[in-house]
Amino acid sequence: MTQRRLLADRAVNIWTSFQRNVDPLARGATIVADPEIDADSIGGLASAKEEILTYAYAQTSPDVYGRWGTFPPSAMLMIGRGGSGKSLLAEYLATRTETAFVRVDVPRMVLDVIHGANKIGELVQGWSRALEEMPPVTIFFDELDFTRAHEMGKRATELPVGPIMDLLFELIDRSLAVEDCLVIGSTSHPDTLTEAFLAPGRFERIVEVNPLFPEDVVEALRIHALTAESRAGRPLFGEIDWGKVVNNTREPSIGDWIRILHAVLRRKARQDAAGETPEVVGNDDFAREISRFRQANTRIRTDGGNYL
Repeated sequence: MTQRRLLADRAVNIWTSFQRNVDPLARGATIVADPEIDADSIGGLASAKEEILTYAYAQTSPDVYGRWGTFPPSAMLMIGRGGSGKSLLAEYLATRTETAFVRVDVPRMVLDVIHGANKIGELVQGWSRALEEMPPVTIFFDELDFTRAHEMGKRATELPVGPIMDLLFELIDRSLAVEDCLVIGSTSHPDTLTEAFLAPGRFERIVEVNPLFPEDVVEALRIHALTAESRAGRPLFGEIDWGKVVNNTREPSIGDWIRILHAVLRRKARQDAAGETPEVVGNDDFAREISRFRQANTRIRTDGGNYL
């Protein structure tokens, strides 16, 4: 067994034990022991990828900062609409630094904390112990402005925001205090994020994740189309004019576009299961699905999907 595999197994064992001890409070945090998201699997976002690499050197080549008379930022905050690729970039950081990846779904954790407030002390203490025992790790605090998250619904106005914010700062600060722990956060609502997150020693570097239209969307669609064909082991797409598919349709995020692509493929799968002989995917298939997307969005207000 390789050293990397041993470290990955150790990270999973430690984190799983921590979660068992504070169940259900830690269910909002999940671990990927050996992440494999590389730059080529993320469409576009060249500027954001460059920022990720700059922060990655804090783990892989920390001495280089000293040679230039500076030091790495304590943590990085990504801002951008839902579905822009923030989660993928965070996991890319973990891949690039060969660290375990822990994603904290902040809104989910907040709800669990409300229902298990008597275990908050165990959560805080266990959090520190787990991170101190683990191999190098990247911690991703996703959607820091939890009061604006869709998951909170109408309950957001009833939250004890002050105590919850104090808990969140405590978890962030304890993560930053652990050597070999990279900390990265995100928000889809930077306009309402409290400035305390940007205090010295916390999220000192802000990175805007803003896909270029249509270039980044087209690149992401091509990547996911090739991945789908690799998964299927055969060609699935005809001569697609990707520029025509996305042009004049700015409403969907990149995450929405990937959902649209899979919706097209699922429709073909349904036809196949019904005994039909569907043709490979063409421009018209996307046009129909985009029409459905627009119609649905007139009924359900969304802020983008997950760029998976």
